[in-house]
Amino acid sequence: MRIPNIPGFDQQALEKYFKNTGMLFIGRIGSLLIKMIVSIQIANYLEPTNNGIVTGGTVYIYFFSAIATLGLDQFIIKELHQFPEQRDTILGTSFWLKVISGFVCIPLIYLAYQVYPARATPYHYVLILSFIGVAQAFNVIDSYFQSQVQSKYIMQVQVAGNLVSAAIKISFIYLKMPMVYFVYAYLLDVVLLSAGYFFTYQRKQRNIFNWSFNKPLAVKLLSYSWPLIISGIMVALYMKIDQLMLQNIIGVKESGAYATVAQLSEAWNFVPAVVVSSLFPAILNARRDDPERYKKRIQNLYDLMVYLSVPAALVITFASPLVYKLYKPEYAYAAPVLSVHIWSGVFVFLGAASGQYLIAENLNKLTFIRTGFGAIVNIVLNLLLIPKMGMMGAAIATLIAYASAAFFILAIPKVNKQGIMMLKSLFLISLFQKVTKR
Repeated sequence: MRIPNIPGFDQQALEKYFKNTGMLFIGRIGSLLIKMIVSIQIANYLEPTNNGIVTGGTVYIYFFSAIATLGLDQFIIKELHQFPEQRDTILGTSFWLKVISGFVCIPLIYLAYQVYPARATPYHYVLILSFIGVAQAFNVIDSYFQSQVQSKYIMQVQVAGNLVSAAIKISFIYLKMPMVYFVYAYLLDVVLLSAGYFFTYQRKQRNIFNWSFNKPLAVKLLSYSWPLIISGIMVALYMKIDQLMLQNIIGVKESGAYATVAQLSEAWNFVPAVVVSSLFPAILNARRDDPERYKKRIQNLYDLMVYLSVPAALVITFASPLVYKLYKPEYAYAAPVLSVHIWSGVFVFLGAASGQYLIAENLNKLTFIRTGFGAIVNIVLNLLLIPKMGMMGAAIATLIAYASAAFFILAIPKVNKQGIMMLKSLFLISLFQKVTKR
């Protein structure tokens, strides 16, 4: 099957890209469809109030996910790409760093809950979910398969894990199990994926027990990743603080309905992660070999982000009332909120692409500066808008915050050209230039 010609893109490079990323997309889309069907069933079973209580506990996990993962994933791929012979040391060091940080997060999450508890969400729900940070350490294997362009293994693990998880959750609904079982189910999702990665890695002369920890490498990885850790915390704040603030200011019923909006709107956020992680080695090679090609590839990446995100946002904007036909009538009033919230994805896509540029240029500190700015904007706007507009205010605050974070680089002279390139893509100027040159 031949990929249709797209103006401005090298046909060979485009087909190579789809070949390398196709399996990742299949795996993620398959997992997405499974999760979406099950999440709708769970939301209908729990109804808005109980759904708000359960999902309220997940917010704290998002806040500390950056600490638990240490922002290492892209650097693991980069190290494996440069030093493939040190595979066992790179994976072992990264794994133990993630395990340690996962355990460190448990008391930190407890402190966060004491400082700003989620209304009606008991702490033991949060404690159960706290162990997700430890269980996800096996995700280093995902980075290994990406570095080897062996995405079919990732696809197999993700689809199989989500099918098993879906079967368990549906059985909970059928048996009318209490809320706490669905809290355990969130943890089970990560445990199943970790088990799948473990058993998949053990095949073909690979052995996890050959992994080793190297202190100098650990220091090196942390020295690269600490800005991304802080950035990740800021990203989590401006992605999830609206849900927690909504729960505490308006109530759990409103936050339970808004949780469905966030799940539907953010469901596609894996797409930029898959695209940029796949293209990252090619971008690094172009930076090393050909500055002009490097610039062109970055512009093409921004263009691709717009081509993927804007049509999806348009479709969901008009289809949101139909989407909410899948939910109980108690959720229907969230449909207009989804029509607004979905547009934040455009800036998530562009932000993910520009983030790769900052990593390639070793400008990681700028990442947490701009995400910190986005977090501040979101918190301030939530405080102003949620009391007056409820969850619509939270959606508007999120949209403005995402846009502010993505285009904050326009204010930084060193990288403001990247902001201009993103604007060219967003307003289709780059596409027009490519078409007129043909």
